[in-house]
Formats: sequence, structure tokens, C-alpha cells
Amino acid sequence: MKTFQYQNNLLHCENLALAEVAAAVGTPVYVYSQTALLARVEEFIRAATAVSPHPHVAYAVKANGNPALLRLLAQAGLGADVTSGGELFLALHAGFPPDKIIFSGVGKTRAEIEMALDAGIKALHAESEMELAAIGQIANERQQKARIGVRVNPNIDAKTHPYISTGLHAHKFGVSGEKAMAMMQQATAHRWLEPVGLAAHIGSQITDLGPFGESARFLVGMSDELAGMGIHLNYLDVGGGLGIDYSDDSIVNRQSSIVDITDWVTAVAQPITQVGYQIVMEPGRSIIGPTGLLLAKVIYTKKQGEKQFIILDAGMNDLVRPTLYQAHHPILPANEVTGSSEVPVTCDIVGPICETGDFLARERPFPPVRPGDLVAIMQAGAYGFAMASNYNGRLRPAEVLVNGKQFRIIRQRQKLGHLLDGCIEDAVWEYTP
Repeated sequence: MKTFQYQNNLLHCENLALAEVAAAVGTPVYVYSQTALLARVEEFIRAATAVSPHPHVAYAVKANGNPALLRLLAQAGLGADVTSGGELFLALHAGFPPDKIIFSGVGKTRAEIEMALDAGIKALHAESEMELAAIGQIANERQQKARIGVRVNPNIDAKTHPYISTGLHAHKFGVSGEKAMAMMQQATAHRWLEPVGLAAHIGSQITDLGPFGESARFLVGMSDELAGMGIHLNYLDVGGGLGIDYSDDSIVNRQSSIVDITDWVTAVAQPITQVGYQIVMEPGRSIIGPTGLLLAKVIYTKKQGEKQFIILDAGMNDLVRPTLYQAHHPILPANEVTGSSEVPVTCDIVGPICETGDFLARERPFPPVRPGDLVAIMQAGAYGFAMASNYNGRLRPAEVLVNGKQFRIIRQRQKLGHLLDGCIEDAVWEYTP
């Protein structure tokens, strides 16, 4: 079964017409395919176990942290890569075993470090000398062993958008190879620190295998040096970053990944497993990105001089990637246009937010639409709802999960009262003119 396809001229997720979701739940709404999600998980696990006897595939929770989806991923056998105490809470709540959770990120607070130690996670990945010292101090106070990894910055240019490139020395992530070696020696000498791994993550939405293989070999070289010093690690973590296909081609009947998942897993895992280390990988976007879409409704169409606009009820507060990264998402009408004499019109597809940067597509040929028509912004399962906001007083959208011909709401749409959550209105000083 194809994930998204037209049946009787109506766009479906699995065997459910998206129009049925819109009629029941309203728009905007994120729609995910359970079948597609689990199929991609199985593909990663199958590829990893073909190369390594004990691979550790840790889903990057930042890509999409919906608790229902996390529970599915945990049940399917994945671990979790978290970057905050909130993500750690979500991962534990969803049922990920603590010993399959890795905590990454450059700014872990004392409360977050203590939370990780309380949970007994697989490892905290230190990204600076000061952070390692903080973990060591807390572990010493608690007289508790803290398993740590060090994130090394391999200075590899991944040729991706500068905002999601993370592997150069100009970036805030990780430490140089020289510092990583020193930090590993310090951890080895510390009574309450146990160095167990070395990690690297060079960026996101990368579509070339070359930098991935280079990073894996870099980690192997460092681990060999550490072994020569008597420091023997358990695993090497290559991070994630595998890109998906956001091109203009029809979503129907094409691959969702530019790079085949098996090819990527083989490229990063073989150099590591050949020298006897456990391979750890942290896919996020490449698991969940192609399994979701944002369904929106046309409110108005508008002509401004020579410019044509389609105005939707979804905007940058629902999906910020086009605004933030100039990202391109395929956009499809929910009603397939066949045999029509009307030709596509080049237009901007925009939202209702009071920002010129509020757009979902620019200069995009699109079939003529009318108010009330539905459109689907594809490849939106990752970094969609996860980055949504209440800007302009907009309500965060609902999320639904489709399985065959059925769907379930996995996050209710916010109501206006939610805009007051956490606010204390009577805390202000009385105004006296």
C-alpha cells in the first residue's frame, strides 16, 4: 500500500481520504501514517542488524515528540536520542528503556544532568570541557557513576543549509579532536565518570554519503588512538542527518529518501563494526519526515499586481521550515485535477500570519483553487508540529494517526483558553496614572 496516493481523484493517506479527516477534525491538521512509520523503522533495524550484531538505533526525539508516535517507536524497538530534560521526560513517558536513551546537547543544566542520572540512561554526551566538569562534580556529590560520551566536532563540511550544519569548528557543537582526547583522559581518571562512547553529528538533511563515511572513519581513528592509551570504549555514535526528498516530483510512486536507507546504514556502520565497536545512529527526519503531512484549507485567493496568492489557514506558526530554512515542501491539492482546461497558475502559497516571511511556497505553479479547497503540504512529519508556535495568537494544530481506513486524534487542537496556560494575570502592579 502506498502511503499517499490519489483514489477516485481524492488524495488519501493509506486508504483514508484526507477530506474525511478535515471534515471530522478541521484544519490545519498534521496527518501521519502508522504503516509508513513502522515500515521505515523496520528498514533501519533490518539494515543495521545486517551489518552489526548489536546495533543501537536511537530515534532523534527533536524531529517529532508526539507521545503517541514515540510510544510506537519504543514498542518497535528503537532507542531515543534526547536534547533536553523535556525530551527525556517524553522518552521515558513513552516507554523507551533508560539504557537505550542518549542525552545530547550543548547546554545541559544541573537539573537535566541529575534527571538523567536518576533515570540511569545509556550515556550523557558531553560537548565541552565545562560540561564534563559539571557532570563530574554532580556525579561526585551523588557518589554515582555517570556514563559519558564525548561529542567530537570532526570539521567536516556536510554541504547542507548553514542553520542545520553542525560539524565544522565554526559551529557550537562538540569539541575538537584534541580536546576530545583530553576530555576522555580526564573522564578515565575521574572516580565517578565512566567513558563509554565517542560521538559525532555533522548536520541534518544531508544527501551525500561521502561526509557520513568520512565522519565514521574519523571516529574509528580517534578510538584507535584512545585504545592505544588504554581507554577502551563500548560504542561509536555517528549521529543522524540522512536527508529526505523534498523535491517537486509527485509524492506518489517515488522514493522518500534521496539516499537509500540501507546504503546509508552500511556506509556509517561498516567502518565501526569492522573494528569491534557497537554502532549507534540517531535518525530522526529520515524515519518520520516522509510519513506525515500538514493538511490545510484555502481561505482566499488574491491578485496583487502581477502576483497571485493562495492564502491558507496554516502558516509559519504551523510549519516554519520554509521561512526559517527556505525549505521546499511538495504541495498537492486534495482533489486531483485531471482533464481540466484550467492551467496551473504561478503563485505564492501563504498563511495568515502578519509577516512577509509567512509563506509555504513561493513562485510555485499550482492548479486553480477556490476557498474551501484542501491542500496537503507533504514531507512534513519532521520539524513540523515540533517547531509550531502560538505566534499571532494562533492555536497549535491537531495531530492524527492513520491506520488503513481509520484514524485517531493523537493531539487535540488547542482552544483559545490554552493561550492563557501558565499566565498569572493578577501578578502585575496596579496602574496608577
